[in-house]
This record gives sequence, C-alpha cells and structure tokens, in this order.
Amino acid sequence: MQKSTTIETNINGAAAARSSSLAPILLAAAFGAFMIFAAGIANSDGLHNAAHDARHAFAFPCH
Repeated sequence: MQKSTTIETNINGAAAARSSSLAPILLAAAFGAFMIFAAGIANSDGLHNAAHDARHAFAFPCH
C-alpha cells in the first residue's frame, strides 16, 4: 500500500512540474511570434534606428 502511494505522488509531482514548465515556453513562443509579426509591419528605418540605438546603449561599436 505504501508503495502505490509513493508512485501516485511521484506521478502527480511529475505532472505538476510538466505543466508549470509549459507556461514559460508558451509565453516565449507568443512573444517571439509577436516580435516577428510586429517587425513585419513596422517601418524598416524605425527598426534599423532602434537596433542602432540599442547597440550604442550597450557600448557595442557598429561603425
């Protein structure tokens, strides 16, 4: 009897861990899709300037 209780606890624990790790994956996928589609709609000069300014903000040379 004790052995089956331990197995059920482990199965439930594994299921809880799997469902909690799914949320960040879905959030990252949704954010990535948003960034791709937002970049497709945005003006290319605006994207270039934003990337250029971000590189300068991190003190990364780009010229």
